[in-house]
This record gives sequence, structure tokens and C-alpha cells, in this order.
Amino acid sequence: MVKKNTLKKNAVVLLSGGLDSATCLAIAKAQGFDCYCLSLDYHQRHIAELQAADRIAQTMGAAAHKTAKLDLSLFGGSALTDDAIAVPEQETAGIPITYVPARNTIMLSLALAWAEVLQAQDIFIGVNALDYSGYPDCRGEYVKAFQAMANLATKSAVEGQTITIHAPLIDMSKAQIVQLGTELGVDYAMTVSCYQADQHGEACGLCDSCRLRREGFKAAGLTDPTRYKNKAAIDLDADFG
Repeated sequence: MVKKNTLKKNAVVLLSGGLDSATCLAIAKAQGFDCYCLSLDYHQRHIAELQAADRIAQTMGAAAHKTAKLDLSLFGGSALTDDAIAVPEQETAGIPITYVPARNTIMLSLALAWAEVLQAQDIFIGVNALDYSGYPDCRGEYVKAFQAMANLATKSAVEGQTITIHAPLIDMSKAQIVQLGTELGVDYAMTVSCYQADQHGEACGLCDSCRLRREGFKAAGLTDPTRYKNKAAIDLDADFG
């Protein structure tokens, strides 16, 4: 059940182009917000997600969509920003090498800047603590800490217009996310989740993000619309049999 606002307000929605952020946008729209979508071109390996973000924002009726550019490959340190580091195709222990240092902090900071300009008091981010391998910036305590900082650091908050960081997917399983998004009319065929998707948005089917996505659709009892580079080479049942 999505609670709808009685008054139309602006919100900034972080939109990566993946399954979670598309669902987050659908939730914000269902709550009655005018949604201003923000994507980040950080020189990520899976650049096709930005093309997906464009499609999603247009199809789902965003009030505006901007893509900020900040080349995090300058620092590297992640399989998503450093071509010398391979994307794991097997599950790994601990925080995975696909974690991008400070990425969510950077994206939320940019969203905060735009929210002030828009006089928006609401920011939506599709972080999820259950399915994301222990990423430190996908935890509820992180979101709360950023919100506290935002309300200390901004002119709007000091003048009484406080900021709320919404993370509606934080405690949901991937299956629950897929089910809710389907109910809200999200076309997941538009989304790109794969960490090493090719230029056409076709997925590898082997990385953590592909496995979690596929498992979510299977658990939800729904058809996975993901386009794979070589679908014949992927045994969709073996991974979770």
C-alpha cells in the first residue's frame, strides 16, 4: 500500500536505470510527487544503465531528468570504475569489489543540491539492505545519518524546510520489490541491472546483480524480462536449484 500525498510536491529521485531505482520512481509518483530524476555518469562499466534511465524517466513521466557527470574512474578502487578489476561472476564474502567508494554519498549530495534549488523537501533513493551484499551505504543507519547531515548543512533546512531522505525499498526482498513495482506498472524490460551489460543493455547473467535480479523474479513467480548476451549459455534454473 503506497500512501499518497494530498498536496503535490517536488521530489528528487535518484535514477540509475536499474530495477530498484525504477521501482523507487514508481513509488514516489504513486505518492503524488512531481519527480525530478537525477542520474550520475561516473564512468561506470555498465554505461548502458544511463540509456535505460533516460527511457524510464521519459516513459514514467518524470517532470525532468538530468545526468550529472563525475568521473570516478579517476580514483578507481571498484570493478565498476576500473577496467583492471574484473567483475566477480561468483558469490564472494564480505563487501564485494563492485562497491564504489562513496558513490551513494556523492549521488545524495548532488540530489540535495538540486532539491534546494527546486525547493523540494524529499529525496528518494532505491537502496536495499537485504539483497545488496552488505554495501555500507545501503544501510538504514546510513540513510538516517545522511538525512541528519542534510538538515544541518542546507539553507532550506536552517530556514525551516527540512529534508527527508526516503528509502522505501530498504527492508524489502528483491521479490517484494518486483511484486510492488509490477503492481505500480513498472516495465522492467526497460531497466538494466547487470554490472557488465554491453552497449545494447544485454546482461551477462553471471554477476551478483544479475543473480539477485533473476532470483527476485523467480521468487515472485514472474517472468524475468532481462535480455542476456547469450541466453542459451545460461542455465536459469541451475543457479537457484
